Amino acid sequence: MQKKILVIYYSQTGQLGDILSNLCKPLADAGHDIDNVRVEPETAYPFPWTGKSFFAVMPDCVKSVPTKLKPFQLKHNRYDLVILGYQAWFLSPSIPCNSILQEPAVRNVLQNTPVVTITGARNMWISAMERIKVSLKEADAKLVGSMALVDKHANFVSFITIFHWMFKGKKDRYLNIFPKPGVADADIAHCRVYGATVLQHLEKENRDGLQDELIAQKAIEVKYNLMFIESKARKIFAVWAGIIVKKKNRTPWLVAFKYYLIIALFIAAPIILTVDAIFFKPFLSGRIKRQKQQYSGVN
Repeated sequence: MQKKILVIYYSQTGQLGDILSNLCKPLADAGHDIDNVRVEPETAYPFPWTGKSFFAVMPDCVKSVPTKLKPFQLKHNRYDLVILGYQAWFLSPSIPCNSILQEPAVRNVLQNTPVVTITGARNMWISAMERIKVSLKEADAKLVGSMALVDKHANFVSFITIFHWMFKGKKDRYLNIFPKPGVADADIAHCRVYGATVLQHLEKENRDGLQDELIAQKAIEVKYNLMFIESKARKIFAVWAGIIVKKKNRTPWLVAFKYYLIIALFIAAPIILTVDAIFFKPFLSGRIKRQKQQYSGVN
């Protein structure tokens, strides 16, 4: 029996569109009705970014302030499955993604509908996904699967390459020394495997166990060091955002935040991780295991 599937997302660079295309190929090949909706903001975000425009979105992003979207149409009033593509900006769901989840038409089709989420991230996606879980719960949606594709290079390496991509608009090797930024092409193509798993559960009309299979296939993995850094950073980002939104002239505060971010990543984070590895991590194995299960799961 043909199923109705809504694929809805925002993609600035096209990477998330490629990820979703590969994920959905098994579903399309099986003859299911796929409603592919790439949503656009009414006022487009620049690409490539400038430094000023990039950091300017931080307060609204962290504070979940939506933006107005261009009109879009959904083919159906109800779907058998919704696939939501999202990206993290400043450890939060991107402003367009957050705006999608606040659209009345989207919230209507989410109600009592199974949802699968997928992201293409530099490496930190946990905080954004946890907030999306809350939004989906508020919409009475049924989150049944979650996947996270990331740049697998070292944290400081991916930090440099992603900024090269964002500010130059070129997904190439910076200085011919660094690797290409973003999710690897092979990992994007491998999404077809995850799509086949989603297809099996969709056609069986049994979503139980889908996330367990995706975890076994390494469609989502929680790395302790990144989880630890993100847990600290998201609280600090919230403080920065709370301060900046109250300022009439945000520019000097955004510049200060930019330099804080650089110092935190390259100086503070290695020190904090070292202290944690010596004095805390060895005694918190049970807690760490539970956190990993929570963040990789769908509850």
